[in-house]
Amino acid sequence: MAFERDLRNQAQPESQPDITAPASSRMHMLVSRAERLASATFIWPAVLVVLCLSIFPLIISLYLSLSRFQLAKGGFQITFIGWLNYRKLLFGSEQTHFFGVLGGLSPAGWAALAAIVGLLLAALVRYGRGTQFSAGGLGWRIFGAIAAGGLAWLVIRTLSPGGRPGTLVVTLVYVAVGICLQYLLGLGLALLCAQRLPGRRFFRVVFLLPMMITPVGVAYMFRMMADTGVGPFRPLWVGLGLINYSWVNYAWSARAAVIIGDIWQWTPFMFIVLLAALEGQSVEPIEAALVDGANRWQTFRYITLPAILPVSTTLVLIRLIEAFKIVELPFVLTSGGPGTATESMTLHAYLAWRAQDLGGSAAVAFMLLVLVTFVCVSFVNLVRRRTTEAA
Repeated sequence: MAFERDLRNQAQPESQPDITAPASSRMHMLVSRAERLASATFIWPAVLVVLCLSIFPLIISLYLSLSRFQLAKGGFQITFIGWLNYRKLLFGSEQTHFFGVLGGLSPAGWAALAAIVGLLLAALVRYGRGTQFSAGGLGWRIFGAIAAGGLAWLVIRTLSPGGRPGTLVVTLVYVAVGICLQYLLGLGLALLCAQRLPGRRFFRVVFLLPMMITPVGVAYMFRMMADTGVGPFRPLWVGLGLINYSWVNYAWSARAAVIIGDIWQWTPFMFIVLLAALEGQSVEPIEAALVDGANRWQTFRYITLPAILPVSTTLVLIRLIEAFKIVELPFVLTSGGPGTATESMTLHAYLAWRAQDLGGSAAVAFMLLVLVTFVCVSFVNLVRRRTTEAA
């Protein structure tokens, strides 16, 4: 039996080594290396363009904010002066221009400040009791709460009787008031155009017309419309007894003119995005709620609004970034006046640049960058992330 088993084993061919496995492995390595090389070949040109058009100018602007630019014989001279431009802006001759003049706190101001501080403390306590608590997160939130409380204190004090807001506070007023009204008007128009009303397609096109006009064109148009003497609304001003009234002679009327122009220009952006979100939501939950006896307000509050909330937060974030850069409307409408009442931070930087104070202009621009970063990061952490997770 052993002899037969040996014969059978000899009759069976020996297993040959798989010579195709190493070749297949090498081919796979070559293909993956070629794919990485191809991806790098396509990505690096875009990276270089971003570096040339964004990162390098940012570094140069940072160096200019720490320097003094002076015209010299045969060209110009740049002298490194450290933090002097920022010190002048925050504590020196430009302090009242940037921060404004503090006024006395009225009872309403004290109440508003106490409410804001209470909300900040409640947010810190809620985070401390949450499951995602960490020492680092608590430290960053304490820093953000202190910064937000300081901004609120500055806004309330400069807007109080006897105070005068600087370019920082004026920019915050433009952003807060403008975005709130733009969102509410855009949402209202979107809700109307989402209904089956006659002529809704026509109004959809009409509501988008302001987006097709350049910001400078919008500014000149509102400058003409605000002219109570020879403007197109002169009969209206005559009827209201405002024929001798000048918008630019009073701080808040000038700011109102700028805000109205900004709202007219950017409400269509809110409208078209919110309309797309409303028309993209499912109709089954709405129909089920109406069958169960819910009214229109309850349907909107508990079904429609939560459905469009993620889109709304992203939309507000985009407008936040853009709203801080407002410059055309205050420059063309009021030239930043009366005084500096309507001057935004971007206009402040532009006027400093036009006066050949490149270091001061760059310092204002970087302060604006810090402010935009702080506001947007706070908005993402406090609002957008929560609404996205809830959805």
